[in-house]
Amino acid sequence: MEITLDSLGIDPERTPLPRYIAVEGPIGVGKTTLARRLATTLGYRLMLEMAEENPFLERFYQNRKANALPTQLYFLFQRTRQQKEWSQADIFQPARVADYLLEKDSLFAQVTLDVEEQRLYQMVYDQLTTDVPSPDLVIYLQAPTDVLLERIRRRGAHSEHLIGADYLALLNNAYADFFHYYDRAPLLIVNAAQINLAENDTHYQDLVRYLLQTRRGVQYYNPHAGKN
Repeated sequence: MEITLDSLGIDPERTPLPRYIAVEGPIGVGKTTLARRLATTLGYRLMLEMAEENPFLERFYQNRKANALPTQLYFLFQRTRQQKEWSQADIFQPARVADYLLEKDSLFAQVTLDVEEQRLYQMVYDQLTTDVPSPDLVIYLQAPTDVLLERIRRRGAHSEHLIGADYLALLNNAYADFFHYYDRAPLLIVNAAQINLAENDTHYQDLVRYLLQTRRGVQYYNPHAGKN
């Protein structure tokens, strides 16, 4: 079922909409699914991180220490180029939903790189990220590591079959720490453990109605367990 603003009873003339939304969260939490549905509902352009294009990613999962730096630098170059191309194209009225937040890249760098590699990465990051716009709203989806691992196994992406529980737990904790201090844009933290944003229209509609009320600061969305 396609969910539109009309079907939700939302009048964009009366309800100011964020023009640039970034959806974030650890691997398997459902950020791309939510980003796709939001882009359809809002009539926005969709910006995806295209992880499958990174030629180093599978090698990274096989041997993180040996392949962390090229993997991270590839993502950084890819995402900053995409951000700047989209900003130039949408200079007058940018309206888009992304399934990543560029600042999140440093989170992965801290988890996967050694001290010297982090220093090099940060030098490149600082040069590339000047004039990159901040979102009007960031949505952080969170779920326990066991839930993430089950979702990853269920979707069966080839590049993710080597992801282990230890690495996923480390990453999950890093996300929680990162967003604990994040203050560059209004932030909605969503407990996504017991909602199905891909297949349950009620879960999705309830979340959309809530997120469009997020104007400033940090808000929390924690739906009741067992809600159908």
